[in-house]
Amino acid sequence: MRRTNAGWISGLIGVIIFSASLPATRVAVGGFTPLFLTSARAVIAALLGAVLLLGFREKRPERRDLVPLTIVALGVVIGFPLLTALALQHITSAHSIVFIGLLPLATALFGVIRGGERPKPAFWLFSGLGSAVVAGFALWQSGAASATGDLLMVAAILVCGLGYAEGATLSRRLGGWQVISWALVLALPVMAGLALATRPAAWTGIGLAAWAGLAYVSVFSMLVGFVFWYRGLALGGIAGVGQLQLLQPFFGLALAGLLLHEPVAAGMLVVTGLVVLCVAGAKRYA
Repeated sequence: MRRTNAGWISGLIGVIIFSASLPATRVAVGGFTPLFLTSARAVIAALLGAVLLLGFREKRPERRDLVPLTIVALGVVIGFPLLTALALQHITSAHSIVFIGLLPLATALFGVIRGGERPKPAFWLFSGLGSAVVAGFALWQSGAASATGDLLMVAAILVCGLGYAEGATLSRRLGGWQVISWALVLALPVMAGLALATRPAAWTGIGLAAWAGLAYVSVFSMLVGFVFWYRGLALGGIAGVGQLQLLQPFFGLALAGLLLHEPVAAGMLVVTGLVVLCVAGAKRYA
């Protein structure tokens, strides 16, 4: 199997895992505050990551790796989970998932800036078209949604794109699961303190669904998904494989409708279909 194809397959598995993140977060914030959810998921994932690092006796990152790892931690360990959790207090997970269509463009831009990639001009056409469709839909829906929630989602996309690109570049030397594990361990002291400070006053009133949401985002969204995702970006290219995120709204909307029984408007399906069509074009010219 060619290295590039292996990267795309690994990236697709990561996208499928990430697709349930926003619905799971939506469920979890029904029982936990956004700050506790963000910190608790990071602490749980960091402990699992530390076990992996110790079990496989991975050597510590070099001094030059600390700044990139800090960027990864700020982007995907703290920034994206916190901003999306805050956004989901104002908008539905179905609406927030549409914004994921902007993530491939953000990842590609940071891949150029931080990863030194140079996609062909046609790539930017397809990537920009998919993002424009998503942005247009968000504006069209603005009357029925929350401006605060939309702005929080845009901020989440920017920090996540940076974290993805930085982590993918670092994965070429350290390995995919090693990067996210070290980033989690690096953020552990801060996130553990935040989790203790924001823990619920009482645990008895928290439903099983909220616990299940916390478990999913801790184990799969925060750790397992990144094992496949960073490997895919490192093997197949940040800009190219990053376009697979255009498929994430399709999986996410289906989960939001099936699991949470949230309304999925026809416009959302049309937007999802259009951005999915952009994946083939972007892949060809990446």
